[in-house]
Amino acid sequence: MLSYSMEKVRKILVHLSKENAAPQCARFVQRASFCPIKYLSHSEADSLPPDTLSRGVDVGVAVLLQSANQRLLLTRRASSLRIFPNVWVPPGGHVELDEKLLDAGLRELKEETGLKLSPEEISSQLLGMWESVYPPMLSRGLPKRHHVVTYILLKSSQSHLQLQTCLRADPAEVSACVWVDAGLVKVVVSAVDGEDDSVQIPADLPQTVSVTEVSPHGELSEISLPVSVFCNRAPDHGEDIERVSTGTKFALELWLKTLEHHAEMG
Repeated sequence: MLSYSMEKVRKILVHLSKENAAPQCARFVQRASFCPIKYLSHSEADSLPPDTLSRGVDVGVAVLLQSANQRLLLTRRASSLRIFPNVWVPPGGHVELDEKLLDAGLRELKEETGLKLSPEEISSQLLGMWESVYPPMLSRGLPKRHHVVTYILLKSSQSHLQLQTCLRADPAEVSACVWVDAGLVKVVVSAVDGEDDSVQIPADLPQTVSVTEVSPHGELSEISLPVSVFCNRAPDHGEDIERVSTGTKFALELWLKTLEHHAEMG
């Protein structure tokens, strides 16, 4: 467990190991510029609820599932969830004790979306890590949850339409799913949280996105959402809004870099 009185701490080292290899220091931990942990005063840290203090920092994993035709699966968190309701994220959740990150990611993917993939039918790579706090800004209240999230890229040999036929989302966790391409992702990551510049949506990009909505009973239906919804930024005050999470934008930027690298390698 990490203490919230960390004014003298400048860096936290995280080590990861794959299979039986020696652990290596992760060099890609990042937090948002407005992360509450950076600005928490002594009095605010002392006033945190006991259950928040005793919980410490949770470890999570999020899966960026890439189809054969280079689409990524994002899910909208159910409105009933206690943290980040109605926010778009990749499938993911907590890592259990002694569970490998890949195993945890595949388990969470199946639990949330019904997509059952085995390690043998996908290729995987670590994209990066993100420090996540809820609420994401002190102006919206003191921290209730604190996570270090590892983003894993999973590449499937199936197209997004093939994967879509196996989609069985859990309505307790997921209220909608969407397959996004690089064109949309570039616009999404341009809407940097904490900034207020206008987002330019290219004229050649469709103004709406086809989304699979999940009913409370798990039934699926197709609807259209404006692209502008995915460009919403985290609000400074009041209730959260439907948007792509800040950590997800960070992971999506890393994904775009893998596409660029793959294109350069030809």
